[in-house]
This record gives sequence, C-alpha cells and structure tokens, in this order.
Amino acid sequence: MSTDFIVVIPARYQSARLPGKPLCDIAGKPMLLHVVERARQSAAREVIVATDDARIEALCNTHALRVCMTDPSHNSGTDRITEVVTKAGYAPDTIVVNVQGDEPLIPPAVIDQVAANLAARPEFGICTLYAPVKDEAEFQNPNAVKLVCDANGKVLYFSRAPIPWPREGITAATLALAKRHIGLYAYRVRVLQQFVRWPAAALEECEKLEQLRAMAQGINIHAEAGSAPIPAGVDTPEDLEQVRALLRQGASHD
Repeated sequence: MSTDFIVVIPARYQSARLPGKPLCDIAGKPMLLHVVERARQSAAREVIVATDDARIEALCNTHALRVCMTDPSHNSGTDRITEVVTKAGYAPDTIVVNVQGDEPLIPPAVIDQVAANLAARPEFGICTLYAPVKDEAEFQNPNAVKLVCDANGKVLYFSRAPIPWPREGITAATLALAKRHIGLYAYRVRVLQQFVRWPAAALEECEKLEQLRAMAQGINIHAEAGSAPIPAGVDTPEDLEQVRALLRQGASHD
C-alpha cells in the first residue's frame, strides 16, 4: 500500500551565492521545473511550490503548477512550508515532504522513502536521510552536516563538526562510521505547526542547524541511508555547471 503524502517545494528567488537560482536554465528549462518533475514522479498526491516571488509564481502559472505565495519575511523554508499547509487546511497527521527547490537531480525514490518511513513510525515526528561520507575532506567540511544515530535509527545529534570524532586518528575504518546528512525531510503537519512556534534553541543558534530546535523540544527524528544516491544540490555557479554537465552526460547516453 502506498503512503499518502504531499510534497512542498520552497523556492526563493533571492540567493546570496546564485541570484535567481530557481529560474536558472538547466538543459533548456528552469531548475525549478526539474525539481517539480522529480517530485511528480514520486507517489505524492500533490506537489506545491511555495514562494514569495512573483517571477516564480508566474513560471508556475505558465506551466499549470500549484503554487502558494507566502510571507516574504519568513526566515526559513520550514516557515514557508508551514504557511502553505496551514492555509490549505491539511489534517494534523498529514505527511509533508520538504523537497528543496535547488535539488534538480533528486531521485523520486528517496521522496517516497522518507514519507513511508514516517508513516511506519508514529513515535517519530520527523524522518530524514543520510549518505556515507565520501572522504576526509567531506568529513572535515563544516558545510557537510554529519549525524549520529542509535541502533534503531533515532538521531542522537547533528553537527557541522566531524562526528563521531576518532580519538586515535582518522582512518578508513573510522570514516566508514561517518554519515552525511541529506536535507530531505518528512514531517507531520502538527509537528510543523508546533515547530514554528518554538523559540530558536541554543544549539540551533550555535550550529546554525534548524533541526536541532526540534530535538531540543524532544521531537524524535529518524534517519536511514538513502535508497538511491542523491547528487548534491545547487548552491553556487560551480554547482550549477556540474548539474548541467551531468544532465548533458545523461542525455548523451539516452
């Protein structure tokens, strides 16, 4: 039996490192359309774009995509998603998957995976994914968020620091323990609505990781390895060129 869930894609026009990011051309169409297509290939019953920009709204309307204009003062995609689901009047237990608007290569299978994981685990409020750490450079990179879990997949902590830290020095064996967080989340509507009312947590402010706010309030977060490789998203012009090259390669092999 398939899981009942919706996908919301937060898409901001402003980006310090890549202005107009959702509208950047990749293989002849805006990046946001690639993300929407991937999301529609999942089992989601609805896919909604959440934005605060008229240019993105116009693109969605041109392609008959469901779009919700949201408050431009929101600090995060989570706030934007919560406004969408609250306006739509979804039931408290409705499962919502947050697919970032800068993930044009996200496999539909992992969208289904996080939704199914949450549906199967009523004791958890949020589900997410991780991937193996590739190498020592990624392990040490503060932009690659790491996490540690217990034996049942409950996340114990997220950090920009290298965790778990190998006391005897970094080896291949210790790197094999490391997990890089993938920023794909499934929530229940009631958790989202609670989340935006909570104050920022001290650890959240320290690490600049929003998910630590939920953990500080006792929300259980489940994580497991992604069922398919998840290419990096687009944050910089260099990332954009890499994704364009990957899609060109894919087209040349069709």
